[in-house]
Amino acid sequence: MDFKDNILQLVERIEKQKDAIQTEEATKNAFIMPMIVALGYDVFNPFEVVPEMDCDLTKRGDKIDYAIMKDNKPILLIECKHCLQKLDLHSTQLSKYYAASNARFGVLTNGIEYRFYADLDKTNIMDEKPFLVVNMLDLSDSDIEQMKKFHKSYYNESEILSTAQELQITIQIKEILIKNFQSPGDEFTRYFVRCLNDGRSNPKLIEQYRPIIKKSIASVIGNVISDRLTTAMQVEESQPTQQELPDGVVAIDERRGIVTTQEEIDAYNIVKDILKQYVDESRIQYIDFKNYFAINLNGVFWWWICRLSLKPHSKRIGIPINGYGSCEWIKLESIEDIRKHQDKLKIGFDVALAAYEYDKNKSNNK
Repeated sequence: MDFKDNILQLVERIEKQKDAIQTEEATKNAFIMPMIVALGYDVFNPFEVVPEMDCDLTKRGDKIDYAIMKDNKPILLIECKHCLQKLDLHSTQLSKYYAASNARFGVLTNGIEYRFYADLDKTNIMDEKPFLVVNMLDLSDSDIEQMKKFHKSYYNESEILSTAQELQITIQIKEILIKNFQSPGDEFTRYFVRCLNDGRSNPKLIEQYRPIIKKSIASVIGNVISDRLTTAMQVEESQPTQQELPDGVVAIDERRGIVTTQEEIDAYNIVKDILKQYVDESRIQYIDFKNYFAINLNGVFWWWICRLSLKPHSKRIGIPINGYGSCEWIKLESIEDIRKHQDKLKIGFDVALAAYEYDKNKSNNK
């Protein structure tokens, strides 16, 4: 099997076993060691993988869980946590180990989520933010290609560092754009104010333009999506009959690399049927993305109610929790199982409706 096949096989294992994993050691054995093997390293060869390697700057006996070696030097440090443990509180621990070694890369993982760090800002001082975050239960082809660069056969330090710099900047830009798309900040708004007012800007104009900019962004995104869907339908209609879509496929957007399946549409109709008691079902809409199928309120992607990932051997529904602080993924045996989680769907709908009402009131009060 090639690298991608090995990774997808590991994904299936994680889906089946994650609820049975009770300890950090079990996480290492079931999920993390197989990942190291998938990367081409022999976990039983001390010249390739060193478990519990000393990383002691404080004389407290600090040890990193795994160090991947090349030419007798560590190239990748791996700090492990239990598969149900959140990683947000543990990057400081990894950075301490990082400073005690000459490795250029570090990974913090719970076997499901992998956070890759480098020392782009200052050599031998681990960056505060990862340059790559991979969720094994929500993988994209791009994620697999980025992980493949750490494979024993393809490892090239300078190439990864160059890619890491670009990925880190990309992540930061996306965060800035998403934040400003949802709630345009002063500087973001000021740019448009100056463009439209011969370079002039003042607080009154910024407050006046802010809700207009937000509505304009939503409109542009909606139009882009609509245009692409229209183009896809036109292409489909223009295809000769011998080039019909495969069974189970409703639409293919080759430009975006997205395939919308009949199963996704059927799941969407189930969600609409459940939620129609709370809202006019015409307001329940969807947008298909490469990694998931999102069902939202009023066709606005950031007012999402739930997300669906309907892979052949791994079907899940994601519900927003803590506002939009995180997403709770629930395993489905079939799309009919969505009906078993009507209470969760109501939570997702309430989150989306609250976000909609908040944005509406904020705009009206400007």
